Amino acid sequence: MIKWVPDGLILSVRVTPKGGRDTIIGPREASDGQRHLAVKIAAPPADGAANEALRRLIANAVGIGRSAVTILSGEQAREKRLKLAGDPVALLARLRATGIDE
Repeated sequence: MIKWVPDGLILSVRVTPKGGRDTIIGPREASDGQRHLAVKIAAPPADGAANEALRRLIANAVGIGRSAVTILSGEQAREKRLKLAGDPVALLARLRATGIDE
């Protein structure tokens, strides 16, 4: 679910658009055994609205700027890989403080 890179973390996320409100559900395991962070977003998956809401939600939860959250893959899919730019140790500590960890 979380992978360290020299300049940040890679986070696997599964997004449910039009989920009622923007909220982080928590770590989950898919049927194939892969772990991801389950997230609900109120915005529809049109015109990038859900992706922007996801970036904003994750940035706010971790306490970083929205520009520090990049979608690496899955822009048009429910399963996404996000890069959180910054010090990996500090980012992981912030993720753990919010209940988002491995």
